Amino acid sequence: MIITDTHTHLYSEAFDEDRYEMIKRALSQNVSRFFIPAIDSTYTNSMLQLEQDFPEHIFLMMGLHPTHVKENYKEELKHVEDMLAKRRFYAVGEIGIDLYWDKSTLGIQQEAFKHQIQLAKKYKLPIAIHCREAFDEIFEVLETEKSVDLFGIFHCFTGTLEQAHQAISYNMKLGIGGVATFKNGKIDQFLNQINLQHIVLETDAPYLAPVPYRGKRNESVYIIKVLERLSYIYNISLEEIAEITTQNSKEVFGI
Repeated sequence: MIITDTHTHLYSEAFDEDRYEMIKRALSQNVSRFFIPAIDSTYTNSMLQLEQDFPEHIFLMMGLHPTHVKENYKEELKHVEDMLAKRRFYAVGEIGIDLYWDKSTLGIQQEAFKHQIQLAKKYKLPIAIHCREAFDEIFEVLETEKSVDLFGIFHCFTGTLEQAHQAISYNMKLGIGGVATFKNGKIDQFLNQINLQHIVLETDAPYLAPVPYRGKRNESVYIIKVLERLSYIYNISLEEIAEITTQNSKEVFGI
């Protein structure tokens, strides 16, 4: 059984004390494919080091996170462009719009999101979308950019069934993580109405730990709890969930 974590921040400061032990815990439980989203240029070297240390298991993305779209965002986008031109990445992400922390930057967030989608198309790469309190704004940009070469993952999907279908209509898989295990997570109430071919697994570690670890530091091995929840929701075996979602991840990332 191969389990794929399509979104995990293994370079986070939250893992500075035990990063390699934490990764090995995941590997020991068949979590063996880790896709690493970028935040901004300050994390690039840490990401490259992780890839060097675990070359068979770590797959890097490149992008500017919407909460880090600030006054220097054009410099940061130039860094994204330079890195994409220099070497292989497996997605442009995480990118998107976040209106939870700061609504005043909506304009430049939209600009950065659209620019990075166009970079993804240029390099024929998927995108990993971050959306927080911004479904309408995200869909507005996706509508203007929709094409056969727009595809990717709607990371940490927390929307409604209708929004799920809309995301899927833009060639997006739904990234399902710890929220599916929450009592008030809501997505568990309709997930079985969505074909598993549209689902990938993720942790977003160190954030959004699943029950029974909710409120604590998340780590990639906890994806097992997400796997178990989906096995219950879809009423099929853990092995089948792992196989289908890993195959879906291969279709998105090309590896």
